Amino acid sequence: MNSFRISERLKGFTLIELMIVVAIMAILATAAMPLRELMVKREKEQELRMALRQIRTAIDAYKQAADDGRIEKKADESGYPPRLEELFMGVKDVKSKEKKVIYFLRRLPRDPMFVELDVAGTKATPDVDTWGRRSYESPADSPKEGDDVFDVFSRSEAIGLNGIPYRDW
Repeated sequence: MNSFRISERLKGFTLIELMIVVAIMAILATAAMPLRELMVKREKEQELRMALRQIRTAIDAYKQAADDGRIEKKADESGYPPRLEELFMGVKDVKSKEKKVIYFLRRLPRDPMFVELDVAGTKATPDVDTWGRRSYESPADSPKEGDDVFDVFSRSEAIGLNGIPYRDW
C-alpha cells in the first residue's frame, strides 16, 4: 500500500515547477534578443562593406579601362562612369575588333542599409537608386552627384557599431 502512494506523487510536475521553468525560459529569451539584433546588424554591416568594395573596385576598373583607351571618352570627361548602370550593363571595348562588351559587375548589389517603406513587402526601389553617388568634382565632406560617378556611399543616416555613420564608410 505504501508503494501505491509514492507512485501517485511522482506522476507529473506541479504548477509551481512549471511556472518556474516558464519564468527561466522567458528570462533566457529576453537576454538572447539583444544578441540576435547585434548579430543581424553585424551581418548587414559586413554586406555593406562587401558591396562598397565591389562597386568601388568596379569604378576603379572602369577608370583604368578608360585611361587605357578601351572605353571611348571625350577630352573633357574624367574617365569615371557616367552612371552606375554602365558597370553592369557593360560598355563597348573600342580596342576590340569584334566590338566586345566589357562588364565590370555581374549585378549591382543593393545597399543593405537602405530602408524601404513598402506595405506589400516588395522592393520597389531599383538597386541603383539605393546608393548615394559622388561625382569627381564634388568634395568628400559634402558629396554631390554630377557628370560621373567617382564614389558611392550608403544613404542611411544610421551609425555603425564602430561609431561612424554608414554614409561615411
